[in-house]
Amino acid sequence: MHRFSHILRLGLKELTSLRHDSVLLLFLLYAFTVAIYMPAAGSVIGVHNASVALVDEDHSQLSRQLAEALQPPEFQNPVPLPYDQLDEVMDSGQFTFVINVPANFQSDLLAGRQPSVQVNVDATAMSQAFMGAGYIGRIFQRELLNYSQADTANRMPALLTSRALFNTNLQGGWFLAVIQIVNNITILAIILTGTALLREREHGTLDHLLVLPLTALEIMLAKIWSNMLVVVLCTWVSLEVIVKGVLGVPLAGSLALFLAVTALYLFASTALGIFLATLARSTPQFGLLAIPVIIPMLLLSGGSTPLDSMPQWLQWVMQGSPSTHFVSLSAAILFRDAGVEVVWPDLLALTAIGLLFFGIALARFRRSLAS
Repeated sequence: MHRFSHILRLGLKELTSLRHDSVLLLFLLYAFTVAIYMPAAGSVIGVHNASVALVDEDHSQLSRQLAEALQPPEFQNPVPLPYDQLDEVMDSGQFTFVINVPANFQSDLLAGRQPSVQVNVDATAMSQAFMGAGYIGRIFQRELLNYSQADTANRMPALLTSRALFNTNLQGGWFLAVIQIVNNITILAIILTGTALLREREHGTLDHLLVLPLTALEIMLAKIWSNMLVVVLCTWVSLEVIVKGVLGVPLAGSLALFLAVTALYLFASTALGIFLATLARSTPQFGLLAIPVIIPMLLLSGGSTPLDSMPQWLQWVMQGSPSTHFVSLSAAILFRDAGVEVVWPDLLALTAIGLLFFGIALARFRRSLAS
């Protein structure tokens, strides 16, 4: 009972300390509002609002039809461009796509001569260029076949039908919003606990705690539950206000289950933050240690790049990272409405990793207090 009271009071001390730290409070506000909204609303995976110019040397009904087929939101309305400016605008990067319809294009098509349309692509805009060129090719093929009234059944032996599950409109911002929350949780869990411990060491308050009848376990659990509470509350508010309210992302799964999984993930990641803080002697040194830990957790956990597209050895290595399982759990729960009976393997793995990290951090923390 005394141990529980110690952990509770120490945790309240952490919350009081955080309340008076205006920089961290502003960072929390930014991380769960602006840092969620801007990537989700502004960074779209796919073709969106791509700039197009059209060099029309044919001036025919068909060339106008091809231009009208490129419509928002994927493409901007094509801008007419003289032929002698084609190289200039490509060199200056004014347009991602410059389409050249040659003279006599319509008459050659009707005569069966198979004329060609030149699509110039600025490949420095990599994602737009790669996907947009494919979009333009399919759009033009459809328009040309319709115009020439060709028998498409003879040209296409099979009809390919695609169905997108859980995100039927293929809105990249939906997934980015949740992944950004996952990334911010990872950053804050490590930084908040690590800086809290180092701040006490630098201010001498950690020495005051050591003269009290407190154990390393009580001090560590207090820091974990207090920071866990703050991040879980911020996550819940961000999901309700920013993700669901402002961005309009439909979350099909249970928020209660996701928040419980978030708390479990914070148990593992905050323990990692305490472990890194025991290795560092100052806050700048902690920052240098945290960078090579946080960045792989963000980039290689399956949020930025699908895990199955990575080398097999790297997939096995990343199974030891709690962020890998948290990304998998987040997508399964929030988008696919998966329950515990589906996600229990990741839950079990996350629990085991959390206990391992906690044990290692506790042992290191005890040694650092004794030294």
